Amino acid sequence: MGSEIRTSAPAHATGAVVFVSLDEIAEDQAFRLRPEGDTALLAASMGRLGQLTPVELRPWPGAASEGPRYQVVAGFRRLAGLKLLLRDRVLARVHASLSDEDAWGLALVHALTGEPLSEEDLQALRHRLLAGGQAPWAQELIDEARVRAPLPPEQRERFYEFLDGPLPARAEEEGGGEEAPTAAPTPTDASADQVEEVAADDFAEDLAIRMSELNQDLATAYAAWSDLPPSGRRLILSQARYVAELLPYLEDAER
Repeated sequence: MGSEIRTSAPAHATGAVVFVSLDEIAEDQAFRLRPEGDTALLAASMGRLGQLTPVELRPWPGAASEGPRYQVVAGFRRLAGLKLLLRDRVLARVHASLSDEDAWGLALVHALTGEPLSEEDLQALRHRLLAGGQAPWAQELIDEARVRAPLPPEQRERFYEFLDGPLPARAEEEGGGEEAPTAAPTPTDASADQVEEVAADDFAEDLAIRMSELNQDLATAYAAWSDLPPSGRRLILSQARYVAELLPYLEDAER
């Protein structure tokens, strides 16, 4: 397979969908991409609606003549949720023959091209794959997934702190007439504590102009999105999400 990038599961990775006893599934986590975390909501959903998506299994390479026979390739959270419900079987797609490379394809493709993992989980996955020499084709997909990764908790907390903080200082400018431009003051201990006051009208107008210019830049970025480096796209999306999360608050204040 080399370093060819996969964006879909292997076409030949098909198997029969059957119910499998949990006792037949090994406690093996070779293909687990992240900790299962809290599966209470998932378990509650499966308790009400049933298991809608099968887990992916293949014969366990380490199986003995007796005991567990299958290895989980994808669906660790679903499996944990069923165990929380004290179920004794799981709906599974059993692949009679699946190579390590194809198993990694099944495990990685959805997480990296659908709903990506968090930034922390993606970085941990990158180091793990590099250390084990597994799925080299996934490294570029990890870069792409980092662009879409959710905001880290600390950045989200800073955003909410900003919303709860005081508004920028606003005061009507005094005096009239144009003043000759002066050189920027040299930073001193006294000037460092000074807060520049700005009239509310001027602040709003200046912000609208800068946002208009930014929107034009974003339109340009969209037109050339595929040519931008993943790190740059990630930074742009991080800032765009910040504005998107602030928008509902601004709209509520307008009502």
